[in-house]
Amino acid sequence: MSTTSNIAVIGGGSWATAIVKMLTENLEKVHWYMRSVYAVEHLKRHEHNPNYLSDVEFNINQLQLSNDINEIVDSADVLIFAIPSAFLKSELDKLTVPLEGKTIFSAIKGIVPESSLIVGEHFNKFYNIGFENIGVITGPCHAEEVALERLSYLTIACSDEDKAKMLAGFLSSDYIKCKTSDDIVGTEYAAVLKNIYAIAAGIAHGLGYGDNFQSVLMSNAIREMKKFIKKVHKMKRNINDSAYLGDLLVTGYSVFSRNRMFGNMIGKGYTVKSAQMEMSMVAEGYYATASAYKINEERKAKTPIINAVYTILYEGKNPKKTFKKLADKLD
Repeated sequence: MSTTSNIAVIGGGSWATAIVKMLTENLEKVHWYMRSVYAVEHLKRHEHNPNYLSDVEFNINQLQLSNDINEIVDSADVLIFAIPSAFLKSELDKLTVPLEGKTIFSAIKGIVPESSLIVGEHFNKFYNIGFENIGVITGPCHAEEVALERLSYLTIACSDEDKAKMLAGFLSSDYIKCKTSDDIVGTEYAAVLKNIYAIAAGIAHGLGYGDNFQSVLMSNAIREMKKFIKKVHKMKRNINDSAYLGDLLVTGYSVFSRNRMFGNMIGKGYTVKSAQMEMSMVAEGYYATASAYKINEERKAKTPIINAVYTILYEGKNPKKTFKKLADKLD
């Protein structure tokens, strides 16, 4: 495998940092855009991200760092976007260089709020990027475990199998195992929906529900996910594969899950605003809940869990009463 490839990572958070770490296992140079001037300068001097996964040390000679998104995009052929979906449009609005001819991989687990589209569809519609040049990086995989080099698994989805295999090769290592998929839309929606279900799991925990209820909640969640994804993109897929069920489970149960943490705070009585202020990272599931609920108003899949989370987060409904009603709908 070649160790030279023009790959750029767009984002400065924990998942972006983890992806850069994976790429530096195989590539001589990784281009990395971080919005924060402070973070870029700190990395250059101290060889680690000051804000996220700060235990991960980088060889600075392997990194081309910049807080100018145009410089990084212009220097790379393959772009991996790993920023919160709520901030994607504002970052893309800074672009003055074309995206034409680039291959885009989304590591974003959210829906773009301005368009109500998953990231791949957003690039296709607004930037005219063909789906053969769009891919998705999904789990089950937590950035924190990548930092600890614990064995983790990724699914790389792209309709162009060669591009999926190319990126899978660059991300693979002794502690990262990659598989490929052609279900771009389904895997990306799964990555979005699992964050909503993780918020539900967190709310349940905060309310005092035990493991028995959690297992029923997750069992219903994967079936609900299957119904939703089938409505938006019908194709043959095994919902029990790691990209769907595996990612759901790790996000719903892990202590590293920021969405579960957010839900747990809501269940314990925090307001949405106070929970967001206390967390240092963005809980993608908050934004995803509104987008998924809006999409499903047209698609009309049966989604009692998404509906329950939506009414709590956006309509101010009482979590305890809402989950009591939800419990009667689960089986």
